[in-house]
Amino acid sequence: MSLVVIGTVAFDAIETPFGKTDKIVGGSASYAGLSASYFYDKVKIVAVVGDDFHQSEIDDFNAHGINTEGLQVKKGEKSFFWAGKYHNDMNSRDTLVTDLNVLADFDPIIPDSYQDCEYLMLGNLTPQVQQTVIRRLAKRPKLIVMDTMNFWMNIALDDLLDTLKMVDVLTINDEEARQLSGEYSLVKAAAKILTMGPKYLVIKKGEHGALLFDKDSVFATPALPLAEVFDPTGAGDTFAGGFIGYLAKVGSINFNNMKNALIYGSALASFCVEKFGPERIKNLTQEEIAERVQQFVKLSKFEL
Repeated sequence: MSLVVIGTVAFDAIETPFGKTDKIVGGSASYAGLSASYFYDKVKIVAVVGDDFHQSEIDDFNAHGINTEGLQVKKGEKSFFWAGKYHNDMNSRDTLVTDLNVLADFDPIIPDSYQDCEYLMLGNLTPQVQQTVIRRLAKRPKLIVMDTMNFWMNIALDDLLDTLKMVDVLTINDEEARQLSGEYSLVKAAAKILTMGPKYLVIKKGEHGALLFDKDSVFATPALPLAEVFDPTGAGDTFAGGFIGYLAKVGSINFNNMKNALIYGSALASFCVEKFGPERIKNLTQEEIAERVQQFVKLSKFEL
């Protein structure tokens, strides 16, 4: 059974206090797919690029065992492009350029070989596209994880609420949780969002870690204190990929495994920010991941 990731495969140009890049590979499906591939060996992506996206870049996905049959290549068109500049605190940024290009009329085609999908990661796209993917699968996956953002809350709230009824896990940040729920307290926000459809909610808090909620329980994980954060772009998508990848690996969906998935997702995200783009998460070893997970365990382990 496969883990299908839908999202963007794109180019980014990034500037942070640590430096800047020209066009590099980015996009939610790129980060999530690479991250998930460290835990699960049947990762498949659905996305669209232009013919400016070179075969060598697709080969990088294939080298991780990622199936790219669902990656549409539009001849004579350009890939989605985003450029941004981060402020000194690395939590806020300015968007300098957003060129939708092929993403403007993206119609997600699900290859027949993807119909064995048991785990579905809905990366940040329009709620309508996310719904289309679910409907085009012959059988509902065992687990559907969805990411979204405040932009869709602003312009497509009704569609977003309809999509929430179709998923098992929602991952958003604290600002988005407050906006979606209308509650400032994250505990109250979580309780309200869990009535909208998802069984589980992950609230990402950047450098302050993440929270996991179901209707009865809450679990918190810290973020790893890092001396230098080079580029936070894609960290949330990397987290989501590690999260669902771990759950696909263990094959059982319950709150305890979700807690572990939160740690593994956080560990992958902590690698992501150490270099620009997905460069750091392209060449990890299982030993590095295991060691990083143990660092997370030590952060919050104590005895009374």
